[in-house]
Amino acid sequence: MTKVAIYALSGEPISLVHAFLNALDMREKGYDVAVILEGPATKAAADMAEEGTDFYELYSQVSQSGLIDCVCRACSAKMGVLERIEKLGLSWGTDMKGHPSLARYLDEGYRIIPF
Repeated sequence: MTKVAIYALSGEPISLVHAFLNALDMREKGYDVAVILEGPATKAAADMAEEGTDFYELYSQVSQSGLIDCVCRACSAKMGVLERIEKLGLSWGTDMKGHPSLARYLDEGYRIIPF
C-alpha cells in the first residue's frame, strides 16, 4: 500500500481544499493517507470547521474519515486558533520542538506531498 503524508502549510483556503480533496481521493483509491496541518493551514482548517462556512462539509468529511493525522500545536497557538483546534478533538503533532516531525513520517514509509 502506498503511504502518503499530505503536508498542508498554506493558509490559502483553496490550497487546503485541494489537499483535502486529494486526501479523500487517495483514500478512496486505497492509499494510506495522513494529513498534517502546519503553519497558516491550522487557521484555515479552524475556519473551515465553522458550521455554515463554504467548506464546512468538506472539512467534516475529511475529519470524520480520520484523515487529519495531526495539527501543529505551536503553529495553532501562533495563529491564534489553539482553543478552536482543541475543541475539534484533533491530535497534536509536537514531536519536533512543538511541531510535527516529518522525519517520523519518512521513517514510517510515507511519501510527503506539500500543499
